[in-house]
Amino acid sequence: MRLAPVLAVGLGIGGLLAGAVPAVAKPVVPPTSSALTWGPCPGEQKELVEAGAECTHLTVPLDYSDPGGRTLRIAVSRVKAKDRAHRRGILLSNPGGPGGAGLATTVGLRATLEKVADQYDLIGFDPRFLGGSTPVRCDPAGTPEPPRTTTSPRLDFEDGVRRSRSTALRCARHDGNAALLPHASSRNVARDMDAIRAALGERKLSYYGVSYGADLGAVYTQMFPRQADRIVIDSSTDPDATQYELFRRAGRPLEEGLDEWAAWTARRADTYRLGRTGPEVRATVQKLLDGAEHRPVAIAGTRLGAPLLRLFLRQFVQHQEDNVALARTVRTLADAAAGHDARPNPELAGMLDFLNSPDIADSMTGGAVFMCGDAGWPAGGWPRDPETYWRNMERSRGDQPVFGPLVNDMTAPCAFWRTTPREPAVRIGNDVPVLMLQARRDNNVPYDGALALHRKLRGSRLVTADIRSHGVFGRGAEHRTAVPCADRAVTQYLGGGALPAADVTCPAPGGRR
Repeated sequence: MRLAPVLAVGLGIGGLLAGAVPAVAKPVVPPTSSALTWGPCPGEQKELVEAGAECTHLTVPLDYSDPGGRTLRIAVSRVKAKDRAHRRGILLSNPGGPGGAGLATTVGLRATLEKVADQYDLIGFDPRFLGGSTPVRCDPAGTPEPPRTTTSPRLDFEDGVRRSRSTALRCARHDGNAALLPHASSRNVARDMDAIRAALGERKLSYYGVSYGADLGAVYTQMFPRQADRIVIDSSTDPDATQYELFRRAGRPLEEGLDEWAAWTARRADTYRLGRTGPEVRATVQKLLDGAEHRPVAIAGTRLGAPLLRLFLRQFVQHQEDNVALARTVRTLADAAAGHDARPNPELAGMLDFLNSPDIADSMTGGAVFMCGDAGWPAGGWPRDPETYWRNMERSRGDQPVFGPLVNDMTAPCAFWRTTPREPAVRIGNDVPVLMLQARRDNNVPYDGALALHRKLRGSRLVTADIRSHGVFGRGAEHRTAVPCADRAVTQYLGGGALPAADVTCPAPGGRR
């Protein structure tokens, strides 16, 4: 239900599409060959199997302007409404990314929606080219080069540029991709959603999406306003910013999140030994990064350079409940950098396991396919000249010393992408009723971006939670601090209630951490 881990999706922040205002799209009518035949869900989808779900594939056009042409298969799951007397329709969802498969995502909402979930057919789906839907595959990445024993910021940057160029080339030259990649767009995922609605014989659909899934929900309201029933979007972005701008804008909120964590850690100086004041803790982190920019940290048979350390820090600083995990990880890495015999703490061990997985390079291609193929997702902005990234990284060090070099880097391989989108992107601006959720201290997709989208979605109401988090709804089900005010707002709305009369600010659950 939450955004896939940063490592798995190449930082995967959400994004909207910007460009020419399109006419409202006609409701999708799937081709006659797309009749649904339901059967058991794949055995590896344990959550769906345990929920008694059924699964199918829906045939949709690769190119909706050519409905008689090449087709794709979209994996769809369904758990029928248990409360048939009060059935409200169908509820779809998207977990974020882009690049996140979502066949079981809607089922995961049940823990927080409770009885309201029983009033819907819960519909999951893997977006086109992902998971069980017709996949896009790139050529294998091959065996990665061993990490350097000594390095520099410039060498690390050049290594990243080479990886981006390689990813773009591997995806471009794989058999058949030239015909597929131009159709990896949020426009087409929204059309696929509407095809699911039509194939199920429903007049409208309801929806919950988080991060990229939130922005996808806004795209659906723009393209299919009359088919939108109850739409809930959680943790969204500025629809007028370019994709690269959205990454860069996260730098300052990330630094503020690190300041918040540093103050928390300083109050526990006897436990973590990272400093007795916030600035002292920050200095420990900076010393760790400065050292790793020249000699990567050796731990558990792996060498971690500064770019990876920044990525790890970003992963943990997103959620206030991860303060302990971040403090333990920094303590472990500082010990390792000092030459002590340091064993990875559990959270760091999980990161290292993923880092050393043979499938790591291939696991990131799904996000790249949409980031680079979606008319720029949202409006381009990825510089073609690698030196632009380098200059932005170096300039950012003054006021964003920890995260500036990360968010200004060439995060996605779009500078080298070989295909171009087939359609312009979507500009958001409509009166569709939408319930929006946003954490005020979200340092992945900052709060100002949600305010910008809120102004574009003129029929929306915004529920603000005063927490450091990426994602607001259903946090309790993920063993984080719940925001009861936000959970109630979503449950009441999806249960048939009206939107709040005005925007809502929820009290901080349990105080600031």
